[in-house]
Amino acid sequence: MNARNPYPGHHPSDPGPEKAGPPHPDAGKVLSNQVEGYLLWQARITESEQRAREFTATLDWLTTSQRVAVEQAYTTDSLQRARTDLEHIAGRCTQIRAEYEHRYRQLRRRCLAWTLGIGTALTTVTTALTLLRTR
Repeated sequence: MNARNPYPGHHPSDPGPEKAGPPHPDAGKVLSNQVEGYLLWQARITESEQRAREFTATLDWLTTSQRVAVEQAYTTDSLQRARTDLEHIAGRCTQIRAEYEHRYRQLRRRCLAWTLGIGTALTTVTTALTLLRTR
């Protein structure tokens, strides 16, 4: 994986279609997310290269080779910063998801406890009333 392409191509050790089992139910969603991520990264590369060209355009004293070197350095730095930002955002999303799942489990347990408690109380009251009526 490198700064220019974080989505490397098919690796020879990966199982090909002839070795793959039945498709995973979420395979379409995973593929869609990968394509979207790839296209977004390509757009980020194009944007970084354009910004690098705009930056060097103001430096009219640069030679052609210096201009190319500065554009490459600018693009690499820009992509590295974007990658760091994306990794930070992905980490935060994972953290938020874990917090949400923890809270959801707590709420589910609380609701189950209340439901069982109320059900037990209603059963006890109904049984007590039934026993009182039969006496």
